[in-house]
Amino acid sequence: MDWLYPLSGFVVGTIVGLTGVGGGSLMTPLLVLIFGIHPATAVGTDLLYAAITKAGGTAVHARKEHVDWRITGLLASGSIPASVVTIWALSFLPKQSAAVSHVISISLGIALLLTALAIVFRQQLQRYALLHAGDRTHTRFQSPTTVGVGVILGILVTVSSVGAGALGVAVLFFLYPKLPAIRIVGSDLAHAVPLTLVAGVGHWAIGGVDWTLLGSLLLGSLPGIWLGSHVSAKVPERVLRPMLASMLVLVGGKLISL
Repeated sequence: MDWLYPLSGFVVGTIVGLTGVGGGSLMTPLLVLIFGIHPATAVGTDLLYAAITKAGGTAVHARKEHVDWRITGLLASGSIPASVVTIWALSFLPKQSAAVSHVISISLGIALLLTALAIVFRQQLQRYALLHAGDRTHTRFQSPTTVGVGVILGILVTVSSVGAGALGVAVLFFLYPKLPAIRIVGSDLAHAVPLTLVAGVGHWAIGGVDWTLLGSLLLGSLPGIWLGSHVSAKVPERVLRPMLASMLVLVGGKLISL
């Protein structure tokens, strides 16, 4: 077993614990750009990696009643069917081909750029939404918009493994500005588990998961997440988030230009 895989899992897990941003934003580009893993295999493996690592966090949030199951259900009602349809469409493409690699690389790059924007402008979006929280239009279309967001996240996450974390949280802050931040995070995390599990199993069914790689990444990431979560209170968010957003922009631009 290559010791660099557990080390990478540990580094990414620590960053996820520090920032709360989903591992897909970091792990999938790392596997593609540094280790030369085929994008389809990187995405499939990372989806199951995300489902396993996020399940523990969801259990904690659910126990503390930090999950709004109505919002989670609305998101899932759009994302799960969208993920299944996306997997079905991907199954018709030739495995491990240059065309598939190009499509996934472009999708991954775009998802990373959107995630970076979500990290940078999350507070501004929330402030704007709070100003319009009483508007009838805002409240009237909350539920159908949440389902629509689920559809977009389902497609994006299934193709790129990115979007269920920072992007989902940013949209929920905009749609539900009066909901406490901890319930936004808990609801988004709870939604990410079934979505990444369904998408990951779908990729496995079409031959896009490396189980040895998955085990190696988990070996490092689980202690990394534990460490990052404990250190996060001591590291200023105003320093971490701009650095992370800048890194995602650079990596996203690199993937798009491949």
